[in-house]
Amino acid sequence: MAVAASAFYGSPMKTNIYVDGFNFYYGALKGTPYKWLNIAKLCQYLLPNNQIHKIKYFTARVGARPNDPIKPFKQQAYFRALKTIPNLEIILGHFLTQKCLLPLAGQPPNNPKYVKVMKTEEKGSDVNLAVHLINDGHKHDYEAAVLITNDSDLLEAVRIVREELHLTVGILNPHKKPSQVLLQHASFIKPIRKGALTASQFPPTLTDGDGVFYKPISW
Repeated sequence: MAVAASAFYGSPMKTNIYVDGFNFYYGALKGTPYKWLNIAKLCQYLLPNNQIHKIKYFTARVGARPNDPIKPFKQQAYFRALKTIPNLEIILGHFLTQKCLLPLAGQPPNNPKYVKVMKTEEKGSDVNLAVHLINDGHKHDYEAAVLITNDSDLLEAVRIVREELHLTVGILNPHKKPSQVLLQHASFIKPIRKGALTASQFPPTLTDGDGVFYKPISW
């Protein structure tokens, strides 16, 4: 049975945050003015009674697109902003692009027509997140883990940490509806609402060891 959220919030547990970067982006940030997001502030806002020990951000480097040629530069600016958070680590997967044949929709089953397409998939982030979640749990690096995701592929990792390591695993859900399987197995699931995103933005101008940099204009 899931632990009530109030029980989780009532104790200052040492907590690690595991961010599924693309699931988070497509669930809560794409097409919004909230992309310049300070993950640490968001976690403090949503988990005010927890000691945020580490934040691990899992993603991959994006490439330029015809409609957004400076997309990689905006991502690099955001990575630079994230790196101003002392306890945050960025862990990169990669994109895999390959040609494949796919059937056209609406074709008769006895005479289907196929088209060759370029298929791009983000690889590694969910596996990396699951491995870090379980490995950190075995090393007693946290008392509680919180995943920012709605990806049901992470269910087995959540189950292992809860049932075999006997540790709390919560979910901050960036999507409108929570995954039903995660809802059944996580200690709690809490939605990420616009108010929390609004309150958790980096300032437009930041400074790091390399100097001053700025929020991308189109963001």
